Amino acid sequence: VHLIPVNPVREDGLNPKSRKRIMPDLLTEPPVIDPVYEAHVYCNIPTIAERSMEGHAPHYFKLVSVQVLIRHGDRYPLYAIPKTKRPDIDCMLVPSRKPSHPQLEAFIKHMSKGSAAQMDGSLSSLPHFPSHSLCEMGELTQTGVVQHLRNGQLLREIYINKHKLLPGDWTAKQLYLETTGKSRTLQSALALLYTFLPDFDWKKINMRHQWSTIFCSASCDCPMRNHYLEEEQRRQYSLRVKNNNLEKIYVDMAKIVGIPTRQLRASNPIDSLLCYFCHNVSFPCTKAGCIGMEHFKVIKRHQLEDERERQQKKLYFLYALLATHPLLNQTVNRLQRIAEGKKEEVFVLYSAHDVTLSPVLSALGITEARFPRFAARLVFELWQDGKRPKEHFIRILYNGADVTFQTSFCKDHYKRSNKPMCPLEKFVDFVKRDMFLIFNSTSYYDACHRRAL
Repeated sequence: VHLIPVNPVREDGLNPKSRKRIMPDLLTEPPVIDPVYEAHVYCNIPTIAERSMEGHAPHYFKLVSVQVLIRHGDRYPLYAIPKTKRPDIDCMLVPSRKPSHPQLEAFIKHMSKGSAAQMDGSLSSLPHFPSHSLCEMGELTQTGVVQHLRNGQLLREIYINKHKLLPGDWTAKQLYLETTGKSRTLQSALALLYTFLPDFDWKKINMRHQWSTIFCSASCDCPMRNHYLEEEQRRQYSLRVKNNNLEKIYVDMAKIVGIPTRQLRASNPIDSLLCYFCHNVSFPCTKAGCIGMEHFKVIKRHQLEDERERQQKKLYFLYALLATHPLLNQTVNRLQRIAEGKKEEVFVLYSAHDVTLSPVLSALGITEARFPRFAARLVFELWQDGKRPKEHFIRILYNGADVTFQTSFCKDHYKRSNKPMCPLEKFVDFVKRDMFLIFNSTSYYDACHRRAL
């Protein structure tokens, strides 16, 4: 069981019956939280070139490894609002349609091949790119493909062209690729790799399948993780039932579509409304009226309250520590091997979901980070000090912003260091030891099986 992410949507001031909505141009970030601005950030529509801080270091430092955790790109909803017409979104890839990318056409041709790739288990039966004229539930859209073509291009310019992380004759052993078994995560990974790699060669693509959305692999048995998740879900429910405005909005929306309020709430309408918003399509109407932005605003305000309380109560943080330890432990072990001189798996890509990234951000202590947008990326860079080759440092970046010194394990180091990085040992100590202190434990197994006080 995982937390169901609750996502934002938008406003435009037009008549809800207007079939097209006009998105206002975004200028600067508003001084107070604005649901419209937050929704635009979440949609992550490809427009202007993105600035990023990846690959920045003093000139005498050498980049030796990069590990990237992404959320899949823009997708069709996972839920439908009962008794309404599904949003009319085309999931065929059409290079002449916006948003597009200069390499979209070549990507489509290349993805049509791919028989030489090694794909774990059920991955081999998944399509390499979206191809339905009416999107299927959860399917990656053209926007989602373009988002990751752009991610790959940006990372290539920094890590390949500038830092020469992979040579032109790279081998499969230099990559580690892992994705969940959803077409949207596999396709997002392929889009990013297509524009990232020096030369995309299907014979060198070995994609591993991860069955768990928290990437816990063989270490998923953790009763206390489930306990804290259940406690967190109870907290969410308690906050929701106290919100009278939210209940009124759900009652009103249920009347519009003609179903019981409980059924509407269970259909997670915000997930569907987000698709209308991100694709600039008007919200659904029935004979009884239209779902509009006033409905959204109340739901969004509640989300923000929920986020604030979630950080105060710490239940999600305890869940996140136990949920993400297996993935962070794998990350640390790999970084240590590379720091010792191993040349394998220098570039790592995990293609995942919001319920993967969100607990990782929480566990690391990056509390200021926004909820993972479509095509979000979290990057771990490993650097070698050219003046002292045995010393290694990490940088952590979220959507291009350096968040290294927002982490719980490197906040204090920032005050004493003149280097814009965190010693690798601090990250290792956090994952191997300090993550368990709050549970009064010394190991992952002990923390997972020790009863809560």
